[in-house]
Amino acid sequence: MTTPLVVLLHGLARGRGSMAKLDHALRDAGFETWSHTYPSRKHSIVYLANAIADTLAATAGDRPLCAVTHSLGGIVVRHLHDPRLRWERIVMLAPPNRGSQLAAGLVGNPLFRWFYGPAGTELADASTWPPPPAPFAVIAGTRSLAIGNPTSWTVGRRFPPNTPNDGTVAVDETKLDGMAAFVEVDATHTFIMNAPEVHRLVLAYLHTGQMAS
Repeated sequence: MTTPLVVLLHGLARGRGSMAKLDHALRDAGFETWSHTYPSRKHSIVYLANAIADTLAATAGDRPLCAVTHSLGGIVVRHLHDPRLRWERIVMLAPPNRGSQLAAGLVGNPLFRWFYGPAGTELADASTWPPPPAPFAVIAGTRSLAIGNPTSWTVGRRFPPNTPNDGTVAVDETKLDGMAAFVEVDATHTFIMNAPEVHRLVLAYLHTGQMAS
C-alpha cells in the first residue's frame, strides 16, 4: 500500500514557512510532504489551482494524495479536480468555505484589491466554487482576539456581536455541506496551523478518516 503524499497549501499572502510546524509534525508521524510557496496574491484562484495541479501531477505521478490546507489554500484545493490527481483525504484549517464577509466588505477598497490581488477579491463570493475533490474535514478557530493576529483587532472587529470567529473568518463561514468531520479549537486564524491540538486532529483524520475532538 502506497503511503499518500501530503500536500500543504498555505493561506493568502503567506508562504510555506507558515506551515513549517505542521510540516514537521506530519514528517515526524511518518508522512512525506509537499510544501511550496505559491503566488497567492498575484493570480485568480482557478489560475493558482491549475498551476499547482500541473506541478503535483509531475511530482506525484500516480501516487495518492492528501491535503492539509490553511484559509485560501482550502479554496484552492476545492478547485483541484484534475483527473491526474488521486486525492484521498483533505483537512481544511479555517477555510472561508462560504466566502468571507470581511473580504466582501473590503472588496471595494483599492488598497485591499492591490495587496490581496485577484484571489483575495474572489473570496467575497463563494457561489461558484466546486466541492472538494475528496472526503474532507474542517477545523475552525474560535479565538477572536489576539495580539499576534493583527486582523483580529483591525478589520476583525467588523464581525457582529456574538459571532464566533477566529479574528478573520467566522466559524459558520468555514462549514460546508458534506463534511466528514468538523471541530472547533481555541486558536486564531493566523496561527491555527501551529496548535498541537490541530496537529493531533489532522493526524487522526489522515490516518483514520475520523477526527474525534
